[in-house]
Amino acid sequence: MPNKIVLGNLYHLEISAKPSALFGFLLLWSVLSWLAFNVLRLTFGEALVGGFICALLHFLSELLHQLGHAGAARRTGYPMRGVRFVYVLGVSLYPKDEPALSGKIHIRRALGGPAISFVVSGVAFLILLIAQNYGGALYWVALWLLLDNFFVFFLGAFLPLGFTDGNSIYKWWGKP
Repeated sequence: MPNKIVLGNLYHLEISAKPSALFGFLLLWSVLSWLAFNVLRLTFGEALVGGFICALLHFLSELLHQLGHAGAARRTGYPMRGVRFVYVLGVSLYPKDEPALSGKIHIRRALGGPAISFVVSGVAFLILLIAQNYGGALYWVALWLLLDNFFVFFLGAFLPLGFTDGNSIYKWWGKP
C-alpha cells in the first residue's frame, strides 16, 4: 500500500492523504451515523446519509483550515507546499529546505487556520439559523458543522497538544 495518496493540487498546494485518512473517514462516518441513529433517533437512512455528509464536512473544514494556514504562509513570504490528511486531521507541509524563520513568522502562519475556522463557524451559525426552520437531519448536520468548526478547528487549534497550532504558538511566543 502506498505511503501517501495524491489527491490533486489546489492553489499550488499538493493535497494528499495517508491511507490512515480513509480509515479515519470511515470511522468518523460510522460513529456519527451510530450517534444519529441511536441518540438523535433519525431513521437509519437519514443517519447513514447524515453521518456521511458530516464526515465530508469535517474533512472539508480541515481543508479550509489548512488553506487558512497556506494563505497566511504565502503572505509571510514562506509558503506551504502541501496539505496531508492523516486519520481525521490535516498537516501543513512546508519545504524541507526552508531557512530558519523567526517566531513571529511561525505564529503568523499558525494563526491562519484558526482565523478561517472562526469565519467558517460564523457562516455555519447562519446556516444553523436557517436549518432550524426545517429540523431533522438538516438541522443536525448544520449543528455539526458549527460545533466541529468552532470547537475543533477554532478553539481546539489553540490547545498546546504537540500537533496543534497552539503548540506552535506556545513554542514560538516571545522568540525572535
